[in-house]
Amino acid sequence: MNKDGLERKLGLFSTTNIVIANMIGTGIFTTSGLLLNIIPNPKIMVLLWLLGGTIALCGALSYSTLGSKFPMAGGEYLYLSKLFHPILGFLSGWISLFAGFSAPISASAIGFTEYLSRAFPEILKLGILNSSMEEIFLKKFYSILIILVFTFIHLRGISFGAKVQNFLTILKIVFIIFFIGAGFLSKRGDFSHFSTSIPLSFNLTTLKAIGLSLMWIMFSYSGWNASSYIGSEIKNPSRNIPLSLFLGTFTVSFVYFLINLVYIYAIPPDEMKGVVSVAGLAMKKLFGDQFELVSSILTSFVLFSSLSAFIILGPRVYYAMAKDGCFFKFASDIHPLFKVPSNSIILQGIISIIILISGTFEEILTYMSFSLGVFPLIAIFGIFKIRAKDKNHKIFLFPLPQLFYILFSLSILTFGFLERPIPSSVAILTIFTGIPFYFLFKRKSKACK
Repeated sequence: MNKDGLERKLGLFSTTNIVIANMIGTGIFTTSGLLLNIIPNPKIMVLLWLLGGTIALCGALSYSTLGSKFPMAGGEYLYLSKLFHPILGFLSGWISLFAGFSAPISASAIGFTEYLSRAFPEILKLGILNSSMEEIFLKKFYSILIILVFTFIHLRGISFGAKVQNFLTILKIVFIIFFIGAGFLSKRGDFSHFSTSIPLSFNLTTLKAIGLSLMWIMFSYSGWNASSYIGSEIKNPSRNIPLSLFLGTFTVSFVYFLINLVYIYAIPPDEMKGVVSVAGLAMKKLFGDQFELVSSILTSFVLFSSLSAFIILGPRVYYAMAKDGCFFKFASDIHPLFKVPSNSIILQGIISIIILISGTFEEILTYMSFSLGVFPLIAIFGIFKIRAKDKNHKIFLFPLPQLFYILFSLSILTFGFLERPIPSSVAILTIFTGIPFYFLFKRKSKACK
């Protein structure tokens, strides 16, 4: 057991699974149809997914350095506090509470309900209220129920939670392999769909659309830094954190590329535009209504894996902050039997439910996408500070991955903001609301520097 009360029980397999599960979730199964609405060119859309994977891989390579140097729980909160100033670490944890973990949990739960109700539309009918009101109410109800169930699962301990996580991740991988394999074996698709596109003029309007597209895509890749949040519970962290980040990110990048090829092969671009449950539509086109039903059911359960990973990771950030006196003290409590930060897990569940009730899927998606791009960017700047202090410190391929990540991340945030200023501004406002709380905690606790 570590001096912070957490136990090192997770090996490379479980840790890599958490990275994969944290990445493959709502985004890849919901955003491709939305992307074609603003970038009506399937070739460019697929290229943007590949670019997003390259950016994420550069981020993962950079975090390998940070994770091996600081092999403890906390992620950006720890890195930014150590490398720059505790207020930056606090604000990264603050935004994680809302946009980094709680909001993605809400989005995953919404995605689950959307796919499940596509398969079984009758679950949205009670016959008591107006049909549209019943649909809204029941979708929220099922989504909240899923959050409550998985919150309870992860209150039972990291070992039990990891077993559930491993099972769900294996289920997810099996489904994705089936989806990709069956998609390409079907003879009802057509690769000529790639040529039915509208040429794009590269002006400011197009750049803003590309920026927003990449912002949404990077949400789908978010989680490439997942194992850095649970460093205190990973065996041999100096080896397993870097390996899990690289293996998980590379695997997901390749999988996303293949899934998007299946989407375009199966669905004419005009029919794909604006469709959220795109995997179900692809199976319908390739195999008929029955496969759409099966695919929608499986996709809804596959989203459990992502939701579960978020519930594992987020509370470790709030726990680390509370241990430093930079968050509410109750968040640092470890359950005496199950040895998990139980109060942090419960707090995250409550906030996830509040976000779920108050926002639509697209509002949550845009808000998250902007928020999640800010602090990893600053953390990767910190690698230059590490190298400046120790010229002999070995950093793989330095500084190419860092410069690539920083350049594209800054561009994405800039153009994404110009395209969707309101949700992006809300994200910025959320960050700044954390400043007075930082000084409040700092005043109350000498440990919060």
